[in-house]
Formats: sequence, structure tokens, C-alpha cells
Amino acid sequence: MKDYIALASKGYHEWWRYLVGAFLVFIIWQVGSIPFLAAVTYKLMADGQGVSEIGNYEVLMGALDSNLTFFLMLFSFAVGFFGVWLIVRFFHNQKFKDLLTTRARFDWKRVAFGFSIVGFFIAIMTILDYVINPDDYLWNLKWDQFIILASIGIIMVPIQTTFEELYFRGYFMQGLGVIFKNRWLPLIATSLGFGLLHLGNPEVGKLGYIIMVSYIGTGFLLGIMALMDEGLELSIGYHAGNNLVTALLVTADWTVFQTESILIYTEEPMVGFDVFFPVLIVYPIYLLVMAKVYKWKNWKSKLFGKVILPESTR
Repeated sequence: MKDYIALASKGYHEWWRYLVGAFLVFIIWQVGSIPFLAAVTYKLMADGQGVSEIGNYEVLMGALDSNLTFFLMLFSFAVGFFGVWLIVRFFHNQKFKDLLTTRARFDWKRVAFGFSIVGFFIAIMTILDYVINPDDYLWNLKWDQFIILASIGIIMVPIQTTFEELYFRGYFMQGLGVIFKNRWLPLIATSLGFGLLHLGNPEVGKLGYIIMVSYIGTGFLLGIMALMDEGLELSIGYHAGNNLVTALLVTADWTVFQTESILIYTEEPMVGFDVFFPVLIVYPIYLLVMAKVYKWKNWKSKLFGKVILPESTR
């Protein structure tokens, strides 16, 4: 049986490399946000506003055209993607494919399946809610702006989400796995880390820390996909489908992405069982469907077992 985590042992996998490498990737990722911050700063100065206003999220998101803001925000993840490739290939001397999958070739059909299973669900649920509660939404479709949004989204959102999968379910999961030689610690640590990555999102400020249940729960879902399927294809597809379909269909003035989507949700959000429903009901269904399609077995060993490295790499 091929072991996704153990693939990291084919490269340089000393603990200090992952500590330094993770830090370097983070710095490279943040460098990618400079164009966005520079453009906002220039616009604020041109409008006679103080640069200190850049710390206000509403000002930050509203200074530029929404499609330009969307592109520049996602651009930092493209730079981060390059950073992951750079560190993995040259600092760890690891084949980039070994960060992606145990299969001989990257499986695009798995990506499409992961994308479809969540994209279809989000589209259906959004349409149903719009039909049932039309007063909660504002129809916002402006074809010229939407086409630009779709063009940006189709190219840049998969890059953004793939970077996050490579960084968390790939680099961190493999690194922690080969260092501690188990699977449960990488699963828990990367899921919590993924959730904490979203701590600064405006949704948290609007809904409270209870929304972290959703972010951390999604981290566990994606981590389980990676471990059970011995690769990132399903989680890459799922993450891209979730973000892209949401960005195109609906936005609100309290969400992280302010897009020229088809619908704008205008009601004040309420926290209730709907926060727990996906994590407790929908996510297990996703996993059961994937387990059936891809014939997943040995759940206990794949999620909680030891990582056994080849003798020559220990």
C-alpha cells in the first residue's frame, strides 16, 4: 500500500527543514499581498484619505473596483503556490508530484469529482433558499462585471485553494507525519491550523467564534479526504468547488470576498444549527459517498496508524 505521508521521506525531511520551509513559504505568500496593499494605498492617497485607514477592512475592500480587489487578493496565493513549489523542489529535494499524490499521475477525474460534489450541493441549496426566501436576496447580475468575475475566478480561485491544500494537507501533513511518524497528529494539527487561518475573516467578527466550528470541521473533512485517498486530488477539487461556486453565486457585505456575484445576501446572519449542520450531517455524507466510489478501507490505520518510513530514509 502506498503511503501519502511517507512520500516526503524520499526528499530531505529533517524536522528543522519543515520549520524553516514553512516560515519561508509564509513569507513568500505575504510578499504576494504587496501589490494589493500598494494599490489600495495609492488609491487612498489619491482620494486624500489617510493611509492609516488601510487597517479598516471595509475601507480596504472598498477602495478599488471589486473585481480588481478580488484578483489582487487571490494573486498573493499564486505567489504562495510558487513558494511551495520552490521550497519543496529545492529545499527538500522532493518531487512536486510527491506532494500531490501517491498515484503515478495526478488524477484530474478525482479533482472533477471533488469539485462537483460540493459545487452541485451549494448551487442547489442557494437556489432553494432564494426561491423560498427571495426577500433575503438582492438580484445583482450585471453581465459585464460577472463575466470579468467568472474569468478571474475560474483561473485564480483554484490556484488559491490549491495553495492552501498544498500548504496544509500537503506540506504540513507530510512534514508532521514523517517527523512524528503517525497520522492522527498531522490530521488534528493541520485541521486546527486551517481553521485558525480564517480567524481574521470578517465572518468571524460578524458571527462570532462559533463559526470556527465550520472552518475547523472543513479542515478535518479535507484532511480525512487526503489521508483516506492517499493524495490531494479530491480535497483540491472540493476546496476549489466550494470557493468558486460560492464566489460566483452569492456574496454579502460581511464576507471575506466582496464579489460581483449573481446574488447579494441582504439579511442579518443568524447563528444556529446551520453552523453545525454541514459538519455533523453533510460532511459525513460526502465522505460516505467518496468511500463508496473510491472503495476506501482500513479507516483506523489510515487515520490513526503509524507512518512507516523505508529503512533507507529513517
